[in-house]
Amino acid sequence: MTLERAERKTRRSTGASPPVDTKPQAVADLMLEVAQCFFRVRALGQMTGLITSWGGGAFGFMRSLALFGPLTVPEIAQMRPTSRQRMQRLADELAAEEFVEFIDNPRHQRSKLVQLTPKGDTRYRELNARLLMMASTLGVNLSEADIRKTTETLQHLYDDMKAR
Repeated sequence: MTLERAERKTRRSTGASPPVDTKPQAVADLMLEVAQCFFRVRALGQMTGLITSWGGGAFGFMRSLALFGPLTVPEIAQMRPTSRQRMQRLADELAAEEFVEFIDNPRHQRSKLVQLTPKGDTRYRELNARLLMMASTLGVNLSEADIRKTTETLQHLYDDMKAR
């Protein structure tokens, strides 16, 4: 239970009014709930095979390529809060599994582009279908509008943190 939930429960039972500025606490509570949710998502991902022996980054890496087409390793690293070295290691591991391949980059001689192979595209689609099947069983008591609003709120919070 977050601090905000506990305080709301206490206020209801005592009739006390809320503190004057509750927004910072609300943002902190949201951040903590997201962290707790992340660990549950990671556990579900491990149970369903979405998170592999390489870690959770493989699906996200392949998703970036599926959505945006060929990218350089530095471009992929800039899209997530991780190092270029970690993304290079992941690219090399995915290439060893023949899920991605390195191709010439017309804009840069030394920085190759990474693209999904047909095998990688098939694997990405399988993992995405598994994700959607799992997602179809979650949030049954929430409306699609509420879920989309929550997603939008998290995107705004992410953008704000990224700008810092």
